[in-house]
Amino acid sequence: MDKKELQKLATLARIAVSSDELQTLQKDMEGVLQYISQIQEVSAGHHETKNGFSLQNVMREDKDSHESGAYTKELLAEAPQKKDGYIQVKKIISA
Repeated sequence: MDKKELQKLATLARIAVSSDELQTLQKDMEGVLQYISQIQEVSAGHHETKNGFSLQNVMREDKDSHESGAYTKELLAEAPQKKDGYIQVKKIISA
């Protein structure tokens, strides 16, 4: 990354950078970019968890679904406070 690119990056980030700082920043950025490229090399094509299992979707279809409201009465019966068919809770956020 050359000084011109760094200056453009600093301008986009709205950071004032002197020419001395640009020189130091250039060395630091080269190190950071090299480190990132090493990480990319290691992780390229490696899609397993630390336990050796590959990642997969674990969602299942809801085969035993029930009709909406089937358990409303039972749930409301267990609630400590109710109002107009809803469970009433303490207000914690003021409008």
